[in-house]
Amino acid sequence: MTAAELAGIAARAYRHMTPWREADFAATLGHPTTVLSAGEGAFVLGRVVAGEAEILALATDPERQRQGAARAVLVAFEHAAMARGAEEIFLEVAAANTPARSFYEACGYARAGLRKAYYTCPDGSRDDALLMRKALPEN
Repeated sequence: MTAAELAGIAARAYRHMTPWREADFAATLGHPTTVLSAGEGAFVLGRVVAGEAEILALATDPERQRQGAARAVLVAFEHAAMARGAEEIFLEVAAANTPARSFYEACGYARAGLRKAYYTCPDGSRDDALLMRKALPEN
């Protein structure tokens, strides 16, 4: 999936916050630590460094939501991260994004911290980020 395709999905999916731009995706894709798991209308973009994986972005096109697309790319990302030596995965999710928080909890992620006023919303307000963590099974 190209940076432009990722930006398009993110723009449609991230209605509650300012989405990444194509240039942001392009820059991230250029790093050797980057892991991209993409499927039909969904993706997970992250990185693996020193035994830890971090999910930077997960988005599902609204037309593909609630059809298993996000879970499929998340599981694929977890396997790719384990293959690169990750023992755990971290992510931040907007505190106000109840559907995303519920999704991650259903996938085995647990709250590990809070980052106050982390996200900028389209209206200029700020939202907290919940830091979530999942331990990966040993290979």
